[in-house]
This record gives sequence, structure tokens and C-alpha cells, in this order.
Amino acid sequence: MIEHIVLVHGGAGDITDSAKIPILLAGVKAAALEGYRKLQETGCVLDAVEYAVRNLEDNENFNAGKGSVINTDGEVEMDASIQCGKTLDCGAVTIVKDVKNCITLARKVMENTEHTILGAEGARRFAIDQGLDLMEPGALVTERRIEDLKRILAKRQEPKCEMGTVGSVAINSKGNLAAATSTGGREGKMPGRCSDTSQIGSGTFADDAIGCVSTTGHGESIMKVCLAYNILENHKAGMSIQDATKKGVNDMTAKVGNTAGAIAISHNGEVGVGFSSNRMSWAYIKGNEVHFGVDQDQHDIETITI
Repeated sequence: MIEHIVLVHGGAGDITDSAKIPILLAGVKAAALEGYRKLQETGCVLDAVEYAVRNLEDNENFNAGKGSVINTDGEVEMDASIQCGKTLDCGAVTIVKDVKNCITLARKVMENTEHTILGAEGARRFAIDQGLDLMEPGALVTERRIEDLKRILAKRQEPKCEMGTVGSVAINSKGNLAAATSTGGREGKMPGRCSDTSQIGSGTFADDAIGCVSTTGHGESIMKVCLAYNILENHKAGMSIQDATKKGVNDMTAKVGNTAGAIAISHNGEVGVGFSSNRMSWAYIKGNEVHFGVDQDQHDIETITI
């Protein structure tokens, strides 16, 4: 019998400050636990991934929601997407301002419109129509992100990806799958830039017949290879989900450059974690255990009380 699993990532990137590691690990553990408790409560994998990602959006230590990076105009513009593996129904938003939890807005697009993606002012108006929490203009801009932008502009070069997108994938005891991803995008991006996170098949993909994936990293590179879908194609061709995930991110880096990371769960409940960056925080709950890591080949386990 398949067990409930909720797996999250906190973003892959050039994470060089070791002092951040305990903070990032605590964050992904908390998000995985929140998603898992929701899955136990409702049995719905969409609930699980939405609540896990909402937790990360509300944590300013991650590049989504409250912790989003800013564009060259000094504004936060966010992307998010979600997909149901049973029906392949999906929803996404892009270039969104002032919305507290973009992943919830993406789910509203999936469930309450005839569309797949809404962007910019149209997405904001839809959020108001759906009664979602909106912030005052500029409220999501933090002093830390302003200083980050000043540093990037002073160096007059493309910033390294310190920490990318956040996401979650989940499976329930019936074998239903879901995936969700949310981001503030790239540091120093142009206004109006859309990320891989808003693209089903690149940043997010779920299919009950194969598996589910959420990606993170250099978005332009991820889009070139449709990374989430590519990983599941590797698995469909006979690779374990772990090997398929590692191959997907490493092949992307070798073929088009830049780094990425991904988390995945197969249709039979196997877990995959891989990244070509130096670090990616991740955690998953299964039974009474939390599995987690941040460095290459790290896989630690702790017993917890749910």
C-alpha cells in the first residue's frame, strides 16, 4: 500500500552562507509537516501541496511571497503554478503584485476559470474577485531585497542564483499526485519577466500515471528543456525516479548551462531529489519520519510526532 508523502524544496542555488543552512532546513521541515497534516486531514493532495507552499511563501527566508526578490524597478512580481495528477487540470499566474499567496491564486485559476494562466493586472483583479488577501502596494518589498538589488546593480553583472523557487509534490494512499511551485523570480530581473514556474511542464508537472515534479533554479534554462516533463519522461522510459531526477537536472546543465534542482514522486510512491547547484534545501514527511538535506548526497532522517 502507498503511504502519504509530502515533499518540499526551498530553492536550489549558490547558497554559500553556511549560517543560513539551519534556517532553511527548519523552514522546509515546517512546510512539509504543514502539508502532511493537511493531507492527513483532508486526503487531498492539492490541499497538501498548496498548504506546504503557502507556508514557504509566508517565510521571508525563501524566494516566494514574503521573501520574494525584486525587479530592476524595485517591485515584487511573482509567479506560481499547480497541477492535479488525476485530471491534469492546472492553473498558473505570472507577473503578480501584492498577492500574499500566489499558489492559492493559481489554484483558483485552475478551479474557477476556463483558463490555465492569468497574468499581471488581470491576475490581480481575479484575486480581488476571489476574495484573496492583498497587501498594500509595495508591502512585499523588504529592505534586505533592496540591498540585494543595489549590490547586483553595483557589480553590473548578471547575479548568481543564490536561492530559487519553492515547491511541493505529494502522493496519497490512493496514488493521487499533485505538484505546486511558487517564486519571486530572479534577482535583478526586468519588469514583466515570466519564469518557468508559471509554465506547466517546465516548473510544475503531475500525472497520476507517471509521477509529479517541482523544479527550481535558472528559469530560462529550465524552460529550454521543459525540465519537469523531461524528468518524468526519463522515469517513464525505465529509470528510477531518483535517477531520472538527477539525470534531468544534470543533462540540463550540460546542454544549456546554468544550474537547477527538482523534487519528484513516482506513481508508486518513490521519491526523487536532485540538483546541479551546490545546495538545495528539501524535506519530506513519510509516516513518523522527516527526511531532509541541503548538500549534495545528504539524506538525514529524524523521527517526529505528527
